[in-house]
Amino acid sequence: MWLLFVFGVLRAGRWGGLQVRFKHVRHGVGRVLAVLTAGAVAVLPLAGPAAAQPPAPPKVLRVALTTGIDHLNPFTASLAASTQVGRFIYEFLTIPSAEKAEAAPALAESWTTSPDKLTWTFKIRRNAKWTDGQPVTAKDAAFTFNRMLTDETARTANGSYVANFASVTAPDDATLVIRTKTVQSSVDLLDVPIVPEHVWAPIKDLNDPRTDDVPVVGVSDGPYQLTEYKQNEYLKFKANRDYWRGAAKVDELQLLIFKDVESAVNALKQGEVDVINRLTPTQFDALGGRPDIATNKAPGRRYNEINLNFGVENNQDRPIGNGNPVLKDLRLRQAIVQAIDPRTIVDKVVGGYGQLGGGVIPPIYAAYHWDPAPAEAVKFDLAAAGTALDRAGYPKGPDGVRVAPGGARLELRLTGHANRPFDQRTAQYVSGWLHDIGIAVKQELVSDEELNDRTNAGNYDLAISGYATNPDPDYALALHTCAGRPNAEGKGATTDTFFCDQQYDALYAKQLTETDPGVRAGYVKQAQARLYSQAVNVVLDYDNSLEAYRSDKFSGFTKQPQPDGSILEQTGYWGVYGAVPAGAADGGAGGGSDTVLWIVIGAVVVVVLVGGGVLIGRRGKSADDRE
Repeated sequence: MWLLFVFGVLRAGRWGGLQVRFKHVRHGVGRVLAVLTAGAVAVLPLAGPAAAQPPAPPKVLRVALTTGIDHLNPFTASLAASTQVGRFIYEFLTIPSAEKAEAAPALAESWTTSPDKLTWTFKIRRNAKWTDGQPVTAKDAAFTFNRMLTDETARTANGSYVANFASVTAPDDATLVIRTKTVQSSVDLLDVPIVPEHVWAPIKDLNDPRTDDVPVVGVSDGPYQLTEYKQNEYLKFKANRDYWRGAAKVDELQLLIFKDVESAVNALKQGEVDVINRLTPTQFDALGGRPDIATNKAPGRRYNEINLNFGVENNQDRPIGNGNPVLKDLRLRQAIVQAIDPRTIVDKVVGGYGQLGGGVIPPIYAAYHWDPAPAEAVKFDLAAAGTALDRAGYPKGPDGVRVAPGGARLELRLTGHANRPFDQRTAQYVSGWLHDIGIAVKQELVSDEELNDRTNAGNYDLAISGYATNPDPDYALALHTCAGRPNAEGKGATTDTFFCDQQYDALYAKQLTETDPGVRAGYVKQAQARLYSQAVNVVLDYDNSLEAYRSDKFSGFTKQPQPDGSILEQTGYWGVYGAVPAGAADGGAGGGSDTVLWIVIGAVVVVVLVGGGVLIGRRGKSADDRE
C-alpha cells in the first residue's frame, strides 16, 4: 500500500491570533484523525510528481488614514491626504530626495538652465509608461502645465508654481522646455503631478465628479496604481510592476480611513493596520513599550496655526465670507495674539513633541526658518492684552464680555477639526484665554471637508489650521499672497490666510527671482516677519511627526530626510515605496499572511498546524482576508 504522510509546519508571527483561529476546530481533531486513519483519503504514489505549491499570498501594506480626502483629481486636491495620494500614483518632473529632501531626478533625468536663467530644459526619461501601456512623454508634462496656465480650476492645488511661466513646450518626446517671465528659482522642484494627456485632454470641466473616479485617476505612472476607492472608507492600490524605478516590495497598498486617531491606534494594536502617523504624545508613548510595534519620532515639516478672519476678500478685492467685522481692527487682533500662549500648546497639547512656533517655514528647513527677535516677539500676557483692549475701546459689559464699538457683544466663533485631538485641546485652551480677557468664544469643531469649505469661503472668525511645507520655501510663502485668493466664483484659491499686502508681495517676488541662496533666504525671512507683524495668524508650533508601525509585519521604511526623518509625512513616496515586509529577504510574505510549508513523508494524510489544530482543505479567512 502506498503511503503518504503530510506534515504542515506553520510559520506565524501572531500566536494569540492562532489560538483564536484554531479553537473552532480543536474539538474536531479526534473525529478528523479517525476519518483519516480509516483510509478515507486519496492515496497517491510516493514517487509521483510533487504537488503544486500554492501561490504566495500578496504582501499588503495597510496605512491608517485619519484625515479627510477632498479630491483625487490632482488639479483640485488640497487636503494633505489627497495630495499624498497624488504622490503615490503620479510621477513628478523632479522629487525631493529621500536623503536630504533636495531636488533629484524623477520623470526628468536631467535639466539645464539658459545663461539668463529664464529657460529651463528638462530631459524626460524614455523608460516610463502609463499603467494603460502608453509611453510617458514630454508632451504629457507640457499638457499638464499648459492646462494649469489656461484653466483656472487646474490651478486650484498648485497654481502658484506656474504663475510666472511664459510658455511650456515639448519639442520632442524627450524634451520639455519651460520659459519664465522673470527668474524663478523654484523650477527645479515643482510639486506638480504630471498627468496623461490622452486621459485628461478630453475632460473639459475639471470640476466634473468623474475626475475623482478610478477610470480617470487610475491611469498613472507612479509606484502605485489606484484600483478602488470607497469614499470615507478606503483606497486600494496595486504596485505598478512597470514603474521605472522598479516595483515596490509590497503588492498592494491600502489607505484605511478612520474617524479618529484613537480608532486607528486600536486597529494598529489588533494588527488590522500596519502603520499610522499623527499620533498624540500619549498614544505615542503608550505604543513605545510593545514588542510588536516600533515607533518613529521625526522633525515635522508642518506648522499648526490659528487664522484670524481680518475681513477677507477675493482676488478682485471684494469682501467674502461671514467673518466678524470687528477683526478688521489690528489692535484687536494683536490683543488676541497676545492672549494665546504657544508655549502651553507645545508643553501641554503636544506633550513636548514639537517646537515653539514663529514663522511659516519650520526649523527642519533651517536655511529659511525665521523666529522673531526678542524685541519683536509677542509675549503671552493676559493682563497686557486686556489693557490693550480697554485702550482700543472694547469695555467689558455687565456679564464680563466686552462690547465692540457700536454696541455689539464681542463674541467669536472658533472652528477646527472635530476628529483631531490637537484641535480639541487647543480649542479649550484658546477659549479659556480669550474668556479671561473678556472675549466670548463659541467652539465649532467640524469634519475636515466642512472645515475646508468654511475656510475657503471665509466663513469663520478664528480657525485652527496648519500646512505641511516643502523644501523650497516658495509654496509656503505663496499661501499668503494676493494672487492666492479665490476668484469671484470662489474658485482657484491657493491661500491659507487670505492675506494681501503689497509689502509682503514685493518680498515674495524678490525671493522667487533671487538665485543666490543666502540672499534669497534673507528675503524669505523678511516676508515671514511682515506676515507675523500683521496678526493674521498665530503659528503655534511645529509638531514632530509621531508614527508607529507593526515591526512584526514590516522591518523598515525609507525615511525622508535620512536617517531620522518621517515615514509618512513626506514630500514624496519614499515611505510606502520603500516599505520592506518582515522576512522579505528570505521570501517571507508581508502584510501579515501566514506561510505554510508542506513536507511529504509517507502513509496517512494528517495536516498539523504548529500551535494546535487541524486544517483540511482550504485555509479559513483570517483577519487580513476580512479587510
